[in-house]
Amino acid sequence: MISNIYIRNFKSLNDIDFVLNNLTLIAGKNNVGKSSLIQVLLLLRQSYEKGTLLESGLLLQGDYIKIGKGKDALSNDTNEECFQFMIDWDDDFCLDLKYEYAAKSDLQPLLKEKCDEYTVTSLLEKALFNNKLTYLSADRIIPQVTYPFSDYHVNTLKSLGIKGEYTPHYLAENENWVINNKLCHSPSSSNTLLKQVNAWMSEMTGGIKIGTNIIEEINNVSLTYEFIAENGSTDKFTPINVGFGLTYVLPVVTALLSAKAGDLLIIENPEAHLHPAGQSTMGKLISLVAESGVQVLVETHSDHLLNGVRVAVAHDDISKDNISLLYFSKDDELKQHATITTPYLDEKGRLDEWPQGFIDEWDIQLDKLLDA
Repeated sequence: MISNIYIRNFKSLNDIDFVLNNLTLIAGKNNVGKSSLIQVLLLLRQSYEKGTLLESGLLLQGDYIKIGKGKDALSNDTNEECFQFMIDWDDDFCLDLKYEYAAKSDLQPLLKEKCDEYTVTSLLEKALFNNKLTYLSADRIIPQVTYPFSDYHVNTLKSLGIKGEYTPHYLAENENWVINNKLCHSPSSSNTLLKQVNAWMSEMTGGIKIGTNIIEEINNVSLTYEFIAENGSTDKFTPINVGFGLTYVLPVVTALLSAKAGDLLIIENPEAHLHPAGQSTMGKLISLVAESGVQVLVETHSDHLLNGVRVAVAHDDISKDNISLLYFSKDDELKQHATITTPYLDEKGRLDEWPQGFIDEWDIQLDKLLDA
């Protein structure tokens, strides 16, 4: 599990050390640098996959993320023309990487000799660099008639796709896979993956039954929804004929329930297109997954998701010691540089401080109504 990340001279993150945990919630207003932390991890991953990370340099353009050129990545107002990323894991392994600044290139050259064989071998065991990583971007699959089929992504990489595009195929192949009992939704009578996806989705969005079918003739997968009623269930509907949020949240729930201890999940805006009660339930599920030994990094704008996590702490679903809250804001003097505040939770889910701007808009608007 990653315990610390030190970042120097990357975008708005200039000489900042982050403490990560089982569950790390990343929050802040738009354009304050919170996405940059996730971007660093993705840059390291895509550079590793392309064989450049330890051999030639940091690859800014790839399958996971597209930053542009060196000039798009270097911090403003820095006097150094280099990047440094230092990652510590809880087994005391440390990866310290420095790259030279190349303004017009999408490859930032490695500043030291090639890493030794111990480092190369050790990275194979880290979730960030193997198939134990799942990343779901904020731009996820939308309702459509069919979804892509990929034996390589689903059965070899165990991947849902960066946009969750292989989720229907993944569910079709693994619907009977038995999940961690600690993640089971209590009303469900089965601990298999699809049954549990149905159970958690039903709490978030209303009673629902999901169906998938591999269409071998065209190498596609169909996805259907049925809605639970008192006298049974409705007919099957395709995603384009139901609410947008169902399809958008499906990859998130599937990724969370499929995760195993030692995995790393990076999820952007898991609450997107969910109503407030569903967002709170998402916070609870994320907490249960993190407490089971999965490392989860979440970027969020949702006070309801945060409160779901706080309630999970109060109900002993997750230890307060397994949570890090990172609030990003802009430095008052150096406007382009991010500053990080780290509120702490007590055993009842209460924050030791509530920084101005930290998911507090509900209170701000309520105060305005009371003053009107």
